[in-house]
Amino acid sequence: MKQVKLVFQGDSITDAGRDKRNYHHMGNGYPKYAVEILTESCPEVSFEFINQGISGNRTSQLFDRFYTDALAFEPDVISILIGINDIWHRYGGGRVATTDAQIETNYRAILERIRRESNAKIVMLSPYLLDCDKVDHMREDLKTVLPIVRKLAEEFADVYIPLDELFEEALKTQPEPLFYSADGVHPNANGAAFIGKHYAEAVKPLIERL
Repeated sequence: MKQVKLVFQGDSITDAGRDKRNYHHMGNGYPKYAVEILTESCPEVSFEFINQGISGNRTSQLFDRFYTDALAFEPDVISILIGINDIWHRYGGGRVATTDAQIETNYRAILERIRRESNAKIVMLSPYLLDCDKVDHMREDLKTVLPIVRKLAEEFADVYIPLDELFEEALKTQPEPLFYSADGVHPNANGAAFIGKHYAEAVKPLIERL
């Protein structure tokens, strides 16, 4: 039986209340739903899923812990969703004003390290913002960060999942603006299931090619 080890990395969207004493605990976010679908749809694969997302992380913090929390597991696939906190922390008290250039430098350093120090396939998910007045002030920032992430994905990713575009299309036919998230960033069960479904659909062909 084919064995595949997959590490989920990122911030609170990936963390989603996971039990940090057990890195096999998927939390209540999209990894949980992605794991359920992949396990069911790939019965010929023996998976080990590892969730090392940490709430609040920015790209710089992810880089700092990337060896111990990702590369040290020697995974076959590394999945990354990061970036929205780099924007979020530009505002409010105690803010950390990470520039777009710094975000690109940090993210590129993570991806280069994966390529240099492992044979892992790379899955990248784009940051996104959903309908909510609370996050309207960050929309212009996201517009300049998304092209950076897309450019890095073109250079490094084996699979790129444009969550911003997928949610935008889904919301065209969803009359309830808060259907996927109450605060525009953190997905509720509907949002997590939505991401998990698209994740599994995008990653399954990659798993089959391993």
